[in-house]
Amino acid sequence: MEQNNIRTYLLYAIGEIALVMIGILLALQVNNWNEERKARTFENEILSLIDQNLQNDSVQLSRELSKAKQAIELTDRLIEEVDQENYSDSLNYWMGKIISFERFKSQTSAFEVLKARGIETVTNKELQLTLISYYDENIFGVYQSLTDVEKSFNQDWVPVIKEKFSDFKWRDYHQPTDPENFFEDPSTIVLFRIYQDNREAGLDKLEDALVKNAEIRELIKNRLQ
Repeated sequence: MEQNNIRTYLLYAIGEIALVMIGILLALQVNNWNEERKARTFENEILSLIDQNLQNDSVQLSRELSKAKQAIELTDRLIEEVDQENYSDSLNYWMGKIISFERFKSQTSAFEVLKARGIETVTNKELQLTLISYYDENIFGVYQSLTDVEKSFNQDWVPVIKEKFSDFKWRDYHQPTDPENFFEDPSTIVLFRIYQDNREAGLDKLEDALVKNAEIRELIKNRLQ
């Protein structure tokens, strides 16, 4: 009987241990499920916010791209008019759009939150890489190209405006003191061409950023469906 009692006790003890282990495993599994649910909820929320930021970026990028293209086109038209010795007032308004620069500020708040939490929170690897590429490469390239144009404006055009212009209004018009002398100076046309080249160098950066922006938004849309 003593052996039977020992066997019964052991079986009972083993059963108790098994129940405890099963309880622990179930608790861990429930906790994992909860953590996974929280992670997926966070992922969906942060991707929605990133999509909103990207939408704002897209609007800004499109606007600055349009301004840059307009300035490039007007530069060609202005030089054609100057070649024909036509110094009409229209040139003053064209210069308002040409002798300027664009500024862009990417909306990065949601992406910064994601980086702080861990980029691996986004389960789609392609989306991870595309986000990193957009903010670290495309947006950096846009900043760099627009900064080059602004530096050229400050270094090349500001001294000319101070010396040779009688009046100006930002992005509206520039009035040379002596239009004929100003436009017939060969260095003036060279300056227009240099500035146009600076802007053209940034067009690809703006367009690439818009393409990558749209690509990310499509990936986010598919992920949230």
